[in-house]
Amino acid sequence: MTQKEFLKTVDSSSVTKTMAGMEKIDAWGNAAITDYEHVFKAFGLSRFPDTMASKLNHRFFERGIVNAHRDFDKVFDRIQKKKPFIAVTGIASSGPMTLGHKCILDLMHFFKQSGAHTHLAICDLDAYVSRPDNRVPSMKVAKEFAVQNAADALAIGLDIEDLYLQSRQPARYYEFAFELSKKITNNTFEAIYGHLDMGKIAANFLQYADILHPQLSEFDGKMPSVTPIAIDQDPHARATRDFVERLPYDLEKPSFVFTRHQSGLKEGTKMSASDPDTAIFLNDSAKEIERKIQRAFTGGRATLEEHRKLGGVLEIDKVFEMLWFHYPNTKELNRIAEDFKSGKMLSREMKQIAVDYFVPFLTEHQRKVKENLPKAKKLVYG
Repeated sequence: MTQKEFLKTVDSSSVTKTMAGMEKIDAWGNAAITDYEHVFKAFGLSRFPDTMASKLNHRFFERGIVNAHRDFDKVFDRIQKKKPFIAVTGIASSGPMTLGHKCILDLMHFFKQSGAHTHLAICDLDAYVSRPDNRVPSMKVAKEFAVQNAADALAIGLDIEDLYLQSRQPARYYEFAFELSKKITNNTFEAIYGHLDMGKIAANFLQYADILHPQLSEFDGKMPSVTPIAIDQDPHARATRDFVERLPYDLEKPSFVFTRHQSGLKEGTKMSASDPDTAIFLNDSAKEIERKIQRAFTGGRATLEEHRKLGGVLEIDKVFEMLWFHYPNTKELNRIAEDFKSGKMLSREMKQIAVDYFVPFLTEHQRKVKENLPKAKKLVYG
């Protein structure tokens, strides 16, 4: 099975309509995108081309997990010519990270290895103002999550110099965020987002500053930049690209690459920190990881006889999807896919493969997190 065959389907849609009848993507919702082709056409995203994917040595490009982009060609050219570029994105410190968050960290690590000036925002301010009080009731809680998130990023392979905390940036960063607030109109906000509460509006200006500020002369200076995000975060990409040319600065229009969502372990969900049973968290215990994998929705048939005869339904199997996103050996992954589709491999056997991979991997990750906690605490608290 090719990546295009497997990644045709996801479970539910986060494309809705604004009050004015225009389509929008909910950047804060828990639903996943269903019809990627429709999203590409409706919002003007470009399909990620095989000609670029084949020259970027990472499983996300090889397997079609990065499936769309905005203006990535100029960053790709810098990578090929070994010239510097900027890679910048952010993680809202609203809870422990999931395997879904790890995808963005993996991409940031890849871009760092490819020559990027790397900027990972640990977004404590964003998390506090844009999340409900039952998730992030105070800045104190946002900072506690920020320590864990920063340690996770360091454990993946980023350096402490690649990270910053939103609430501890230089004054120029906040000045720039306020400048950006005058460059987007109410009509544009409505067209892109629909109605937003004040907290989300405030968070947006910080996100725009995160994307653009590295190009200011006080930071890295003008150069092509790329922001890796999940496809449901495209509203922020469109807003930033819309007003960047109206700024009184000579900046490159930022580029974006988009990943598919790793859907949740339950049928019909995406992996979300707000619904713990849909997600495997990077700090889950070995016992909890195994429990969640064993309970995940599968594409196995109702009976052994039927499964042997018809084979498994790979496209709806959540355990295989986890492996597709994270298992490093593509050749072995293709063998697993063929064995399951043919009926040779049962759901319980695939689940055991997943347990045997994710339990030791995340156990080792947690050891690295523990080693990096002192650095993470210094980043957050000084």
